[in-house]
Amino acid sequence: MIKELKSQKFGKITENINLSKYTTYRLKGKGSVLVEPTNQKELMELLHYIHKNKLSYKLIGGGSNLIFRGDYEGILICLKAFDQLKIEDIKVIVGAGYPLLKLALKLSRMGYTGLEFATGIPGTIGGAVVNNSGAYGSDMGYVVESILVITPDLEIKRLYNKNLDFHYRTSFLKKHPGYTCIEVSLILKKGNKEEIMEIIEDRKKRRLMSQPLEDASAGSVFRNPPNVPVGKLIEDLGFKGYQIGGAKVSEKHANFIVTNGNATGEDIIQLICEIQKKVKETYQIDLILEQEIVE
Repeated sequence: MIKELKSQKFGKITENINLSKYTTYRLKGKGSVLVEPTNQKELMELLHYIHKNKLSYKLIGGGSNLIFRGDYEGILICLKAFDQLKIEDIKVIVGAGYPLLKLALKLSRMGYTGLEFATGIPGTIGGAVVNNSGAYGSDMGYVVESILVITPDLEIKRLYNKNLDFHYRTSFLKKHPGYTCIEVSLILKKGNKEEIMEIIEDRKKRRLMSQPLEDASAGSVFRNPPNVPVGKLIEDLGFKGYQIGGAKVSEKHANFIVTNGNATGEDIIQLICEIQKKVKETYQIDLILEQEIVE
């Protein structure tokens, strides 16, 4: 398969990658091949090849929401070359591979308001749309006007906000993984630059005090159930500091799992399952995973 991939013009191809470099958990494990298309044509041809040969594949952005259970034998696709940025008054058109945090800070410093919530969220904007990433009472659903996708039938199509079914940490794309987001159009507002940056700095200080930003993690593990912070539920059950292998529940915030650089995906998955089981037994609450397990 790799030999055939190399004979085609699909972009940069890297064999036998170390998954620790492509996941914010820094997981142990290998990926058989990573393909980085440099343009839309290469990506379309790659997807056509994958579909034609019925191959397994996974799109990865910043790897900030992924838990690989072990080695990955399919094709990993990275869209970091899809990083064009165009600003037309209050409309922002950006490639799906553009880092979300970088974009949010850049636009905020220019005096645009609407993306302040994203200045602490890692990953790419394409991944943020899929997961409807959010914080501080806002999320991508409030700012996305439309997106450009490649459909499962390998057609280019524009989907508008009303088509994207944005809800808490989910979207149409999350429920239909056969669609590939390649471009995002945002609508923002003009604001007071100084006030915007004051809000961002204040939130940054609070995150530094309450979240384990100094450790390898993938952010919040579970969605908050109605009316109660999930971190408090987990903390009250005594899970802070609880460890399996190279992964443990953060002692700073119980809804974060952190790793020491020697963790496997299986370590994290076992922790997740134990927490879910105990929360269900104690509170009769089914915790929903905010992160994605890749088999």
